Amino acid sequence: MSQLNPSFSGQEIPYLKIPHTEPGIHSAIIHRLLLHLAQVEPGQEIVVVCIGTDRSTGDCLGPLVGTALAKYKCPYFHLYGTLEDPVHAMNLKDTLHQINTTFIDPYIIGIDACLGQTTSVGSIQVVQGPLRPGAGVNKELPPVGDIHLTGIVNVGGFMEYFVLQNTRLSLVMRLSEIIASSLYSAIKEWNKGFIPLARQEQ
Repeated sequence: MSQLNPSFSGQEIPYLKIPHTEPGIHSAIIHRLLLHLAQVEPGQEIVVVCIGTDRSTGDCLGPLVGTALAKYKCPYFHLYGTLEDPVHAMNLKDTLHQINTTFIDPYIIGIDACLGQTTSVGSIQVVQGPLRPGAGVNKELPPVGDIHLTGIVNVGGFMEYFVLQNTRLSLVMRLSEIIASSLYSAIKEWNKGFIPLARQEQ
């Protein structure tokens, strides 16, 4: 569960926040992700880290996205965090250590649920920079990601754990489906154009 505080400097790509009911939401997210993926260096591995737990309705967004992504069996990225094998507060540090010892300078995409204002519930964000898992429920955890995607699953600011337990699963499922399909499509599209470009530079 991440904190909702996207920020960017003049040189960074502005963050995207879009309601899940918006027509063309997939295209908007894919387009924004392709802008971020343009920063990936040749040979740099992409790692997707989906954070959350299957023990809380509101906080299962990450594992749901991870499980959906796993079904694609996509060779273009490495995946951590599914319903079967979640990445959460208890194992996040170990998982990040494993990633950093397995890959040299990977490009990490973090995915998590977050709480926000009433008008933002049901929105999806694509943000440059790391997410702060646990910040929404006052936990100190290491930051994750060169970029991150979050789904705003409920209202924050009061009794966060209770709010997470009383979040509608239908909304979390819908957000997870949009994030997973958009991210997969963006990485596949990026990879299609990226390989010929890399060969031209050699």
